[in-house]
Amino acid sequence: MSAAALRPIVTICGTTGVGKSKLAIELALHLNQSSNKTQWRRAKIINADSMQVYKGLDVITNKVPVSERHGIPHLLMDFKQPGEQYVVGEWVQDTLKLIDEMHNNGELPIIVGGTSYWIQHLIFPNRLVSKEVDGPGQQKEAVLSGDLQNAVLKLPPELFALFENLPPEPPSAKLDPDNAFKLHQLLSLLDPVISGRWHWKDTRKVLRNLEIIKESGKRPSEIIQEQSKVTTDSNPRFRTLCFWLYSEPVELGRRLDSRVDDMISQGLVEEVRSMRKLAENNSSSWDQTDRPILDYTLGIFQAIGYREFCGYLDQPTESSFKDAVIRMKLSTRQYAKRQISWIRNKLLPAIEPASTYVHMYLLDASALGDDWVANVQNPAIRLQNAFLSDRELPAPNTLSDTASNLLTVAPKDVNPTSVLEARRRKVCPVCTVQEDRPVMIEEGAEWEIHRNTKAHRKMASRASRNSNSDYRVKTNVENAQTT
Repeated sequence: MSAAALRPIVTICGTTGVGKSKLAIELALHLNQSSNKTQWRRAKIINADSMQVYKGLDVITNKVPVSERHGIPHLLMDFKQPGEQYVVGEWVQDTLKLIDEMHNNGELPIIVGGTSYWIQHLIFPNRLVSKEVDGPGQQKEAVLSGDLQNAVLKLPPELFALFENLPPEPPSAKLDPDNAFKLHQLLSLLDPVISGRWHWKDTRKVLRNLEIIKESGKRPSEIIQEQSKVTTDSNPRFRTLCFWLYSEPVELGRRLDSRVDDMISQGLVEEVRSMRKLAENNSSSWDQTDRPILDYTLGIFQAIGYREFCGYLDQPTESSFKDAVIRMKLSTRQYAKRQISWIRNKLLPAIEPASTYVHMYLLDASALGDDWVANVQNPAIRLQNAFLSDRELPAPNTLSDTASNLLTVAPKDVNPTSVLEARRRKVCPVCTVQEDRPVMIEEGAEWEIHRNTKAHRKMASRASRNSNSDYRVKTNVENAQTT
């Protein structure tokens, strides 16, 4: 397939706080106001931020105010309720429908957001298992393969009944740990390979994999292996111009800290208070202090700032407020690091073999004002003009020294099977005090970090003392029996 045969999209990714939405609006305005019209007469923006899909809560999710959108439509934003779940597969399907409609109307889709994982799955097909529906509201169940059918028949009665009647929603590991662990036990017996990838507390992923077994009649690990035979050579869905907005870490850190302060002055605490009331109304469990047990893994309640300030609302003192601010700033910086890590270690290696169709450009957004216009806005407009006119594009690593350094990454194996094997979790026997509440750590770097934590060393020392004590007792008993 030629690059010209693919329809175009523009994507903008990067860390929080670098101006992604600002650039998206500037690119859309330029196209809408341009006198040199291509077949793409105007642009609309599609949100790719997993928190901005939820209604309200504009401060904590850092949405661009309507007054600053300059009339540019922002789609897939403000349409989910705070407690709802909205996952990558649903977003991809919704986005594909919008893109198709926009292309038919001569409109350019500009997809913008910090959830690069979503953008990657939009660009590259065949890497998600989609739900199949058989009639209104009914899931299609496939006939299980012979080997898998035997595994199901060998299940203990309780787990067999659970497989036959999977819960419609994943149980909360915090509110309902017994059923959360049983789900993981079930997955471990049916697909030990895929179960090693997920922590037993990650109930959404565990339940989804069990649903896949019933829908496909296959183990998810088998499906991944089948997909791996085609995804390494699969073409992208679209001809893509991808902008990575990057800011130098020290400057980004200052900007993120300042943004947290701005959020607080704009009413962040009040938003958290309203979110807290909503969560309390939906909570069915209470702790020993007569407070509702809150789940920070659901929908908008995962947003940075909510968990940090819940502690302040429990004990509203000057000290707890300062602590909440410090923890929110730290969480925001850590999130930015993870965003960069995903782009460099996952998105770039996926794009590299598809560079004929997908063009990734890094733009240095470290400075604002005139520097923003020179380093971000003007280069992005020039590249978009050339891209839409099918003119030759410059080599991405020629834009700046920063681009040359960061766009050059060591080759990585992005084969789904290899990634699955490289990210297995194992139980730490030292830190596990209940068999049905195992402490699970990802192998590799995270495992080494865990082994060096104060908590692990303390538990290991205690286990060693107990072992030595048991050995001395056993030796004394044996000596007494021989005398």
